[in-house]
Amino acid sequence: MTSGNLSDPTEFLLLGLSEDPELQPLLFFLFLSMYLVSVLGNLLIILAILYDFHLHTPMYFFLSNLSFVDICFTTTTIPKMLVNIRTHSKSITYTGCLTQICFVLTFAGLENGILVMMAFDRFVAICHPLRYNVIMNPKLCRLLVLLSFLISVLDALLHTLMALRLSFCTDLEIPHFFCELAHILKLACSDILINNILVYLVTSLLGVIPLSGIIISYTQIVSSVLKIPSAGGKYKAFSICGSHLIVVSLFYGTGFGVYLSSAATHSSRKSAIVSVMYTVVTPMMNPFIYSLRNKDMMGALRKLISRISYFH
Repeated sequence: MTSGNLSDPTEFLLLGLSEDPELQPLLFFLFLSMYLVSVLGNLLIILAILYDFHLHTPMYFFLSNLSFVDICFTTTTIPKMLVNIRTHSKSITYTGCLTQICFVLTFAGLENGILVMMAFDRFVAICHPLRYNVIMNPKLCRLLVLLSFLISVLDALLHTLMALRLSFCTDLEIPHFFCELAHILKLACSDILINNILVYLVTSLLGVIPLSGIIISYTQIVSSVLKIPSAGGKYKAFSICGSHLIVVSLFYGTGFGVYLSSAATHSSRKSAIVSVMYTVVTPMMNPFIYSLRNKDMMGALRKLISRISYFH
């Protein structure tokens, strides 16, 4: 490539988590295993909810959507990484990189939105139980998911289209295993002030506001639960919310951890390793968190596995 700015780069180089040749087989096996567990686990959750009529409730509707988003989220990043390791290649096309950025932002935004809906669902179930079926009707649930999808897509398209106007230097190496918007902005030779303003503005709106909504919902939930006279009633109410709280903590905790670590250290490679938590580990753990702590979900999974075994 020639020196100077590149207004039309043909490809970027994904350096991955490590450039050590001896570690590549281990990374390939590790990420292939996590990907398969994530896809299989979330697929089982979706099928169990579809086939068990008792799970056709708003809570499980949102959970099935969350599992679908988790499958899409991991599929956006891991397969390309596995192909690059297998073929001893680091390249990703310019179009492929921007497409990956768009899908990562879309599914991250969707996961964010669905977690907020699940918090609202638990708030209505515990604080307004007599009006639950009226408020959380199927039409509203579908509308909330559609609204979250549209907002996420518009956000992703906005950032991706703004990235199209950038020109890049000859150094097109990304110290990550997938194309992340922050790394692309660091590689740009042109002015990125507008891009950075958009990132901070949209992150504040679509990150802080939903998280605030979750915190407010659980503040009200805790207040209502503490008024329940029986210890058994309190335990049941908290157990219903426990799984969701664990997932929220994992998603937001690791997500904020990535950006805090990026701000605290100049090592982009360390930031990439931390980002494995929210892009790979959290989607893989969600099925276990929701199934192992939920008797109804466990029962539905047993029925599904029995049905699958019967047909084989």
